[in-house]
Amino acid sequence: MTMLNSAVRLLDAAQKSFPKKCALEDENGTLSYTQYRNSALSVGTSLFNLLGEGGNRPVVVCMKKSKEMLVCFMGVLYSGNSYAPAAADIPMARLSKIVENLSPCCIICDDVTFDTVSAQSFCVKVYNYSDLCTQNTDEKLIEKVLDGVIDTDPIYMMYTSGSTGTPKGVTVSHRGVVDYVQWTSTTFGFDSSDIFANQAPFYFDNSIFDIYGALITGAKLILIPEALFMFPSKLPEFVRDNNVTVIFWVPTVMINVANSGTLSEVEMPTLKKVLFCGEVMPNSALNVWRKARHDIMYANLYGPTEITDVCTYYIVDREFEDHEPLPIGRPCENMRAVILTEDNKIAKNGEKGELCIGGTGVSLGYYNNPELSEKAFVQNPQNPFYHERLYRTGDIAYLDENGLIMYAGRRDAQIKIKGNRVELGEIETAAVCVDGIENACALFDAKNEKIVLFAESKEDLKLRKVNLVIKQHIPKYMLPGELVVLEKLPHTANDKIDRVTLRKTYLSGNNK
Repeated sequence: MTMLNSAVRLLDAAQKSFPKKCALEDENGTLSYTQYRNSALSVGTSLFNLLGEGGNRPVVVCMKKSKEMLVCFMGVLYSGNSYAPAAADIPMARLSKIVENLSPCCIICDDVTFDTVSAQSFCVKVYNYSDLCTQNTDEKLIEKVLDGVIDTDPIYMMYTSGSTGTPKGVTVSHRGVVDYVQWTSTTFGFDSSDIFANQAPFYFDNSIFDIYGALITGAKLILIPEALFMFPSKLPEFVRDNNVTVIFWVPTVMINVANSGTLSEVEMPTLKKVLFCGEVMPNSALNVWRKARHDIMYANLYGPTEITDVCTYYIVDREFEDHEPLPIGRPCENMRAVILTEDNKIAKNGEKGELCIGGTGVSLGYYNNPELSEKAFVQNPQNPFYHERLYRTGDIAYLDENGLIMYAGRRDAQIKIKGNRVELGEIETAAVCVDGIENACALFDAKNEKIVLFAESKEDLKLRKVNLVIKQHIPKYMLPGELVVLEKLPHTANDKIDRVTLRKTYLSGNNK
């Protein structure tokens, strides 16, 4: 495919090839590709007429997750601007911090959010989607606007939590997105017959895979009703009933489905590809999926928000024991992975270091935060000849004997006990090998110098019996000193384990 200057041109191409085909579906209805594009063009024309020329400017889209929210994203791009997604239930204090950092030219809401957002003293214009999508379309105007876009312009700002309490706006370019979905469609063989079932919230970068991965192939994208994730046993039925062929979910959702016992009961005959990303996938849960559906492709993807969704991947090509680490694989096309030791040398095979990422998928930095960007996005210390940016992920990794990248935990989750380095992620991998433990999280109690293991289980587990099992997989000095059994581990809005809440709730008196 010819290099595109704007990712929204993927919608133009899909509409041209598949005008009547269903593009989007949510619990309230469907949109064909022609309806999708026409509505987005209307929003884009309205925005341009309201805002005027002014180059690429940020627009906050604060709406209930819906097909209309996706129309708004595309409309913002048609107007020559970039978007920042915000959930309908976002706390106004957090939205206020985002607005302060972003200084957006406007906020787009729907009927769910309009009154609440309008009541805030943001000093920013607030528009209702229903008013923007009914205007006449000016395609000549839009084409002129798009001609002025270059592929290194921002396409979106995705806000992540900051250690200081201020959200960080990761700024990604059009080229990053286009390169990424060109790679996904080629590598995984997606085509227009595919049906994607979206799990990720639109303010979470995993959604980029679904939104633009479907667009580039002319596939259908279904938004899974958010309430359904409260009932994981129902998700296989949804996949079956909607003829879904591709899912890209966070491991926690896949773990919950595996633990529900329904994979062996509900057939999903159309499902062809299962991809996962966002946290470590325990092999115990993956093996439940593979036992139920051994005939489909499984792939472990890795990438922080500061990358355009994903930068390494591993297509599962063999059986893994429950205690084995699962590779995160090799770099995606146009991406580079460098593992650096503490003295900025290239790590040897088997030697652990910080995983640093380069290539077209590396974001443009943190919006309106040059100091933080300078710390995280650095010159490749192995390249003194020209400017080459690397993103320091903060993740520890190493290369195995086959040259595959192995994830070994967070740099800030690497602790020392009695002089021994300990990766908390390794303890979690061992813990899920214990019968009755459905998911696990390990934290370090600094005051008492012990590891606390949080186990999701419906059984009355005892630390001694748990340690009898996991000491078969990890050294004695890594064994947890305390066990907290919870019926359900807390989760973030992205469906990752909420380590901050666990620490505040159970270790707050010990870690100030």
